[in-house]
Amino acid sequence: MSRRTLLGLALLVAAIVTGWSAWNMRERAAPAAGAGQRSDYVLRDFELVTLDKAGVESARLKAPELQRSRQDESLSIVRPLFLLPGEDGGWRMSADTGWVAADGNLIRLEGNVAGDSAEGHPVPTSFRTSTLELLPEQDLARTAAAVTMTQPGIMQTGVGFQANLQTRQYKLLSKVKVRYDPPTRR
Repeated sequence: MSRRTLLGLALLVAAIVTGWSAWNMRERAAPAAGAGQRSDYVLRDFELVTLDKAGVESARLKAPELQRSRQDESLSIVRPLFLLPGEDGGWRMSADTGWVAADGNLIRLEGNVAGDSAEGHPVPTSFRTSTLELLPEQDLARTAAAVTMTQPGIMQTGVGFQANLQTRQYKLLSKVKVRYDPPTRR
């Protein structure tokens, strides 16, 4: 065989393989349009302050990443830390992930949710749960998950929890257990 014949056969094989490959690629479904999957914007290592209708600080948010959804304008947050002002210093709320509705009236925290009263509060209070919903305009926190709440000398556990974050009124909804450890006298 001559060089021209070998070169012609090689080009024919290459053309067949290329055509077959293109044909197989055509049969695959095209990926779904990513318009709803993409973010409008992403913030990294940020601190955000929100104001209420009167122009007073209602919350402060610190996190390593925030993404705003194009589709529903909600916010997805990685390791959020919410600082909620209030009487006697307010609250510090953290979690593995967070989600904020477009209108800001609902915040969902998930994974290792921790709520702690501000330092210096006369009755330090903390609670731990797996999920928590915050309703900022109502100063309400709630969950249907198991909760552990601690204050000096007392630990309460239960399933389901509601708290008014301004008045510090707490309600465990079911399966409540209380352990009281009074401080020792000196």
